[in-house]
Amino acid sequence: MMKFDIDAVMHKLGEHFEAVKTPIVDLIQIQTQEPFKVLLATILSARTKDETTARAVAKLFQKVNEPNDLDALSIEEIDSMIWQVGFHREKAKHLKALPRVLNERFGGAIPSEIDDLLLLPGVGRKTANLVRTVAFSLPAICVDVHVHRICNRWGYIKTETPLESEMALRAKLPQKHWQNINSYVVAFGQNLCKPRKPDCMNCPISDYCKRIGVE
Repeated sequence: MMKFDIDAVMHKLGEHFEAVKTPIVDLIQIQTQEPFKVLLATILSARTKDETTARAVAKLFQKVNEPNDLDALSIEEIDSMIWQVGFHREKAKHLKALPRVLNERFGGAIPSEIDDLLLLPGVGRKTANLVRTVAFSLPAICVDVHVHRICNRWGYIKTETPLESEMALRAKLPQKHWQNINSYVVAFGQNLCKPRKPDCMNCPISDYCKRIGVE
């Protein structure tokens, strides 16, 4: 195994990212620069496959382009548009409550600070970090199951929870990589470095992996 070189690893993962299907939230960023739509897509994507999220997002965006559009819909109407995503009933309630919180706390605008984003319905640390990074191009580290699992599989960090992983990466990962690590590692985890039977034979960074093919 070669000495772990995070710059080399991120470069190779960037090449892989360009060659495979783009994760859904990055796709939304390509299609629109609107923080509100990035926020909605990110909320819907939680615990949901990208293909399913894409269908729900497309249907929702036919009627919802700004917070006031959600305010005009009932929870049942919202739910009927997003029913395919995981925890759709809970997410419908969160989306219905979103305009009121935005208006009362942030003058109707989507905030860019993590602590402010965490005040929004349905927004946890993963979503807050992802929205800050994708919607505002500001430094943040979004740690989902892929980032937590794979960074530990590499041996780059040694943590037990996603929150511990976020804090460890904040302390160790050069800030120039913060914005891309989630996109690159999610694409890598979905296509090659799967939880079981990772495709190590075709892995572009297998020389750096601490536990090659073992979990």
